[in-house]
Amino acid sequence: MNKFRRAILWAALAAIVALTVLSIYGAFIGADRAQAFFNRVPLAVYWVFFAALLAVGIAVFRRLVRVPGLLMMHAGCVLILVGGMWGSKLGHDLQKRLFGIEKVREGRMVIYEGTSENRIVVDDAGREFETLPFSLKLNDFRIEYYQPANLYIETRQGERLKVPVELDKEFAVGEGLGTAKVVRTFENFKMGKEDGENVFYDDPNVGSNPALEVQVTQADGQVATKYIFEKFPGHSHGQDAFLMNYRRTISDYISEIEIVENDKVVGAKDVEVNHPLHFGGYHFYQSSYDDKAGRYTVLSVHADTGLYVVYAGYWLLCLGIIWHLWLRHVLAKMKSKSA
Repeated sequence: MNKFRRAILWAALAAIVALTVLSIYGAFIGADRAQAFFNRVPLAVYWVFFAALLAVGIAVFRRLVRVPGLLMMHAGCVLILVGGMWGSKLGHDLQKRLFGIEKVREGRMVIYEGTSENRIVVDDAGREFETLPFSLKLNDFRIEYYQPANLYIETRQGERLKVPVELDKEFAVGEGLGTAKVVRTFENFKMGKEDGENVFYDDPNVGSNPALEVQVTQADGQVATKYIFEKFPGHSHGQDAFLMNYRRTISDYISEIEIVENDKVVGAKDVEVNHPLHFGGYHFYQSSYDDKAGRYTVLSVHADTGLYVVYAGYWLLCLGIIWHLWLRHVLAKMKSKSA
């Protein structure tokens, strides 16, 4: 029995060393290659072997059962490994073969404003799809920016100036170059004709062309109006004494999503970065968007298979560490004082 216990101990130690080496290797090959590497059959055998070693260790080493902290730490590690394997690509394939559970492991959804979508793109080329038993409808997609935005000015002599965008607040551009002030902002700048004159206006309809109207007062008192476009930085005339760029810093991307099941709206959520939607066994994360007109959103989709088992394992592991290294000593001191 002692030899068997010693063999289990050394095998577990070797498995931990192998895990350390594999983790270091995985950190250097990139996320996509690491995912493919850790889902290979030889690695799947290793994960099963490692989980079995930990489970056998709980049964063989009786002290683990008698000491709650050690038991929770080992049980937590087992749950983390089992949950991770169950949620892996091989785990999903096994569920499909054994139990007929067909669940998309991961992919992405492209949803246009005002439309519903239930297809998940599962390949990089965007040609393979899987369907969900429910649909997501994108009511609106919007981008929020930090305030205030900034106007950047660079003179021909290389002087640089950063000015917060505040309407009708005049500021000096540079020595001998006069002053300037922002008199109007546009979310979607458009130009038209009215009574034979050029008219500049903000179009609230589809489109995005952020711009500023800047009034420049030169040192000799002449006034000129400039239009500065966020999407066309550095645009200027050869006679301009300085260049102006309009920049806004994105603070958040928000997709207003409704969940449609059996032709009924059963839920709604504003999906933001780090604030995903969870429904029907999937997490939907804000991933990308149409950066030209903001007419569609891209959500990354991830199945929650095995996820809560992993969470439970981490909770057990943390509680075991807290109990073993701190809480049990506190309780022992409290008992000794009360005795």
